Amino acid sequence: MADSTFHLVIASVGETRYDGRAHSVTLPGVAGELTMLAHHEPLVTTLKAGEVTVRDSSGEKKFTIEDGVLEYSGNRAVVLL
Repeated sequence: MADSTFHLVIASVGETRYDGRAHSVTLPGVAGELTMLAHHEPLVTTLKAGEVTVRDSSGEKKFTIEDGVLEYSGNRAVVLL
């Protein structure tokens, strides 16, 4: 059975807000809300102000952001704020 998690990093200059395995992440994209799951197609998009919701093995974590960029490739997502 394929792994249902991916590596997620949410970081800004000088601060890492999340770095670990996630089942999903929901983000406020400029074209609308998007949810990333494991093995998603490669994607780069900009983010707008809103809430990021991370679902991992310990439950949900929420982060408020002003803007940012998401890159997803190779079962790894990086959110730069």
